[in-house]
Amino acid sequence: MSSLIRPLGQRVLLKVLEEESVTSSGLVIPDTAKEKPQQGEVVAVGDDKEMIKVSIGDKVLFPKYSGTEVRLEGTDYLIIDASEILGIF
Repeated sequence: MSSLIRPLGQRVLLKVLEEESVTSSGLVIPDTAKEKPQQGEVVAVGDDKEMIKVSIGDKVLFPKYSGTEVRLEGTDYLIIDASEILGIF
């Protein structure tokens, strides 16, 4: 997938990880009740690798309303500045 979009500079391409749609007790959570995702998996990193502290495959946490949303082949991606990433899990 990273061959379709290659981020430039200090940007990172994230695959947005969706929340569970069913709780542990079996209740289904409708889309209208879900919060905006804040977790993603790093798919590609920009060409300024000295300033980027994450690598491909890392699962990261980012602010709710950051980056630029992109939808390719039915999958949601986010292009975000590496400095906006809050942490790695």
